[in-house]
Amino acid sequence: MKPKDLLIKCKDIDAMEGEEKIHFLNPNAVRINKSLGDVVGLQNLGFHLIYVEPGRDTTEYHKHYYEEECIYVLSGNGELIIEDESFSFKKGDFVGFPADTAAHSLKNTGNELLVCIVVGQRLEQDVADYPNKGKRIYRNSGVWDVVDLENVVDPRKR
Repeated sequence: MKPKDLLIKCKDIDAMEGEEKIHFLNPNAVRINKSLGDVVGLQNLGFHLIYVEPGRDTTEYHKHYYEEECIYVLSGNGELIIEDESFSFKKGDFVGFPADTAAHSLKNTGNELLVCIVVGQRLEQDVADYPNKGKRIYRNSGVWDVVDLENVVDPRKR
């Protein structure tokens, strides 16, 4: 890779079309995603600009057990839910989720486009719960398995 391929200029980011993403468990979680990290070849870290219309969620309420992620708001405002507690979340605010800490979600509750930087690890394996949907995902080398939480057995509790 040439040094110039590691740099994305502002005008090029602005010209990127982005990809519409709809969360597989939440049809209201619709966003336009510009995966800047993918463009420069990052493999272990996702770095995304996301654009979320008013009234839309960014994702489904979830918690990662092994991956870390964080969000920084560039413009707009929303409601951030962390462990069922609600917080105002607006331009200049930052939140970080170390692995296995807190379930969370973000919704654009404002009247303008919510624009955020979302950064997260890309580990070979991860486990994440979606408590409001009663689901758990297991991801291993790009393969996802989804199970009902009621069917998860903790061998420590036998």
